[in-house]
Amino acid sequence: MKPMKLHTISLTVLVLLFISFGGEAQSKDELRIKYNNPKLIVDLGGGLWGTPLPVDYDKDGLIDILLSCPDTPYKGVYFHKNIGTQTEPLFDIPVRLANVAYQSTKASFVNDSLKVIRNGIEYQNFPVELFGNPKKIEVDVMPDKGFKKTRSKMWSYVDYENDGDQDILVGIGDWSDYGWDDAYNENGVWTNGPLRGFVFLLENQNGRYINKGKIIAGDKPIETYGAPGPNMADFDNDGKLDIICGEFVDKLTWFKNIGTRSNPKFAEGRFLTDINKNIIKMHLEMITPVAIDFDKDGDVDLLVGDEDGRVAWIKNTGEVQNDMPVFETPVYLKQKADNLKFGALSTPFGIDWDGDGDEDIIAGNSAGNICYFQNIGGGKSPKWAAPELLKTNGKAIRIMAGKNGSIQGPAEEKWGYITLSVADWDLDGKKDIIVNSIFGKIIWYKNTGDLTNLEGPYSVKVDWCDNTPPKPEWNWWDPKENDLATQWRTTPFAIDWNKDGLTDLVMMDHEGYLSFFERFKKGGELYLHPGKRIFYVKGNDGHNKEADEKGDSTEEKLFRLTTGFAGKSGRIKFCLVDWNKDGRIDLLTNSKNAVYYENVKQNGDTAVFEKKQDVSEVELARHTTSPSFVDWDKDGVPELLLGAEDGHFYLLPNNTIKKTK
Repeated sequence: MKPMKLHTISLTVLVLLFISFGGEAQSKDELRIKYNNPKLIVDLGGGLWGTPLPVDYDKDGLIDILLSCPDTPYKGVYFHKNIGTQTEPLFDIPVRLANVAYQSTKASFVNDSLKVIRNGIEYQNFPVELFGNPKKIEVDVMPDKGFKKTRSKMWSYVDYENDGDQDILVGIGDWSDYGWDDAYNENGVWTNGPLRGFVFLLENQNGRYINKGKIIAGDKPIETYGAPGPNMADFDNDGKLDIICGEFVDKLTWFKNIGTRSNPKFAEGRFLTDINKNIIKMHLEMITPVAIDFDKDGDVDLLVGDEDGRVAWIKNTGEVQNDMPVFETPVYLKQKADNLKFGALSTPFGIDWDGDGDEDIIAGNSAGNICYFQNIGGGKSPKWAAPELLKTNGKAIRIMAGKNGSIQGPAEEKWGYITLSVADWDLDGKKDIIVNSIFGKIIWYKNTGDLTNLEGPYSVKVDWCDNTPPKPEWNWWDPKENDLATQWRTTPFAIDWNKDGLTDLVMMDHEGYLSFFERFKKGGELYLHPGKRIFYVKGNDGHNKEADEKGDSTEEKLFRLTTGFAGKSGRIKFCLVDWNKDGRIDLLTNSKNAVYYENVKQNGDTAVFEKKQDVSEVELARHTTSPSFVDWDKDGVPELLLGAEDGHFYLLPNNTIKKTK
């Protein structure tokens, strides 16, 4: 069935239709936590890798945003109606138009009409039929032929040589030289090749497209750091079409047309700068720029999708300096608050942060930021304030890998992948934040009494008894004397496990075993003992395939949460909570939502867990989820607070316990 011409239907009817036919997607929407704060304005946000497709969808004269989100659990195309003005846009809460979306989808415009192509397929009449009417584009040689490994493939129409027909630019992200994982030497130097991005011209010859090869700028092919996503338009108002490309990380490159409109020739690329002459950088990575005169002032602007589903407007001022168009600094578009969201791969922790008696949320994300969502009332369906970025020394916390902090290479330099827990770490009566990240080095931030301005970071201290601190075997760097270096992107769960009044740490050690790092006092300071592997799992748990194959359904073996190497290591998110209210602390780990491991036997500090089932049947992950727990209705039964890769938060019921009315 083809989608209806939805711009003729009111938003109320759209919502009712969506609720009626949502199926499994409806259950995800029901679980997704809402702001419940209709007057609040926040960043426009979709799912992971959301790509903006700007168009006046409802024919009211204002450019709206169709956001194509290709990833679980927010997959689909969403209509963001512009309810502001074109110079001061503001967007309504999104309405899903389709449950289908794809990566490497790009907008281009032919006579101001939106065209959407994905890797050799045009989706005809897109504003009406969305992805429902695909047509193959006939190409003699596909531009990705001959590459060993590609990722981004962005196609867009343009009348390249001003002959009246539509040619195609194709940006290819080439990973052949880069590889992906574990290629640092002992000095932290990447020994694989660079990430590369090239732009190809497909010339229209009577409806058939001929691959003319890579476009040249200066005396060499246009090249970016992966994912070019090329846009060809007259950005400097000189009557000739120039090219602006994105990249895999965060910058934009300008290639001036120094030829003619009919015979383009491009100068060597330069990074695009803003009115303050600073290189324009987006907040995250995997950016998707689209050229459009968004405010209809005659100058071609850029709308740029960021990895976390936000969309930035980079306004073209119309001025030209040093042979380059002058753009304003990026401004992220705003919308009426709808779904609670913090970036991508959000990692929430439920805690009464402000001491007012109800549970707030402290959360990390893939960008390396930490935020505070204040619960401002509402009981089991709280009303939320806008997220506030937590700071240290007055500056927003931002943990980033840099050029050699990610085992998967320098292409991940803008990611931090924070995962955290909250507890009174220094025993001063205030709750602190304990953090792991892309580095696998455990740190903590001290609560100063100011809810949003912390001190730190400080290293978590371990007394290694004069032994060399252990580390994952693939780490090129060595931890310092008292540091704790473990696997990346896995939860450091702070808890008084042995109930001696000191906050301990339970987490994976450097080899992936769930371990107990016991707290003790030494010379007036707090330290951790080296991790003890005192946690066992009964039967086959799915984390350790080799051990599962050797074991049987009753065997108890050390609980090893992962056997993955380098980039496939770590990643496990978990929380500890008495899920079934039997007096023993259970374990919840990430899965398609979260897996419940019951603590079936405990002797002193040593515990045996048994895998039971996923908390729900709903699928909320392709990469990972991050479980925590809350009791917003204050009935004594914990419920699952889950962060997902779309950056949204989900609340799942606890079905192990029958609640009394």
